[in-house]
Amino acid sequence: MPREDFTFCHALRVRWAEVDRQGVVFNPQYFAYFDVAVTEYWRALSVRYPEDFSRHGTDTFAVSARADFHGSAAYDDVIDLCCRVARIGRTSMQFLFGVHRGDACLTSGEIVYVNVDIETRKPAPWPDALKRTIVTFEKTRPEIAPGRATPDASP
Repeated sequence: MPREDFTFCHALRVRWAEVDRQGVVFNPQYFAYFDVAVTEYWRALSVRYPEDFSRHGTDTFAVSARADFHGSAAYDDVIDLCCRVARIGRTSMQFLFGVHRGDACLTSGEIVYVNVDIETRKPAPWPDALKRTIVTFEKTRPEIAPGRATPDASP
């Protein structure tokens, strides 16, 4: 996934604890990198997690995750953890990821989150304000599930 597909990237230096015996990032570590990217994405949007979610009585659960490995990062490399929201459903949201070293995409992937009511643990709709914030931020407008119109982000 090309770097220019992303509005948001977060730089991180690979630490010793993240590499395997061969000196490259241990494959499961990329899921932790995806988590860091989402955390920093929310921060870039001025969304306080978990406070802004719990204020609505909701939280997010990961329901699907995958990664495709194209290359390897090594100890002390500076990598960019890039993410974007590609799709917003009524209760689900798909994030796409690219872990880049320079122009090379080392790993790509996705995580689908579901917004859930904290008490019932049942899916709950995303707040319109959050959807507007995401649509305004992203240079590539996320796909909005049919029949789930998001208020236009343009003035």
